[in-house]
Amino acid sequence: MVALNPVGFWFLRHGETDWNAQGLSQGTTDIPLNSVGLAQAERAAKTLLGLGPIATIVSSPLVRARVTAEIAAKALGLPVAIDPGLREVEFGEQEGQPMGDWYDDWIAGSYTPAGAETFAALHDRAVAAINRATAKPGPVLVVAHGALMRALRLAFGHEPNVRTPNALPIWCAPPKDGGRVWEVTPAALAAEA
Repeated sequence: MVALNPVGFWFLRHGETDWNAQGLSQGTTDIPLNSVGLAQAERAAKTLLGLGPIATIVSSPLVRARVTAEIAAKALGLPVAIDPGLREVEFGEQEGQPMGDWYDDWIAGSYTPAGAETFAALHDRAVAAINRATAKPGPVLVVAHGALMRALRLAFGHEPNVRTPNALPIWCAPPKDGGRVWEVTPAALAAEA
């Protein structure tokens, strides 16, 4: 397994899309933000302004993440770098279908939908993309996707199958004690620490 650079970074899942609202698997289908998602991205941008300096923004190329990143970038006065490695997982035949209870089996590696990327491949791709991002001037803001964050949660030493809220900045920090488990702290809590 590929290991993460021990460098903290901000993670922001894109704002809501119509498929999110309908509980459908998006994968690499390029669904735009809906009006709620645009408002969420604006709120996230305001939150990010209050979190201290961010030096670099790196985004998935998919429109829902890219537009969320562009809204944050406008507020922060920064450009957006695109990394194709941050794109959402390819869900194959499950794209456009209701979210099901197959996620646990997919994460465990015992089931992969036809035409889909394995969870292990997503994990290694996600970690490599984060390592490229955190090699840039920091602090870095990474704007990406929910399944990608599931893979990162595994790399962080956390339970992976946890839903990441739309457009909530999350501080991801390496263990201070030399252990294996990273801190994964939503912005409101990170600001209080």
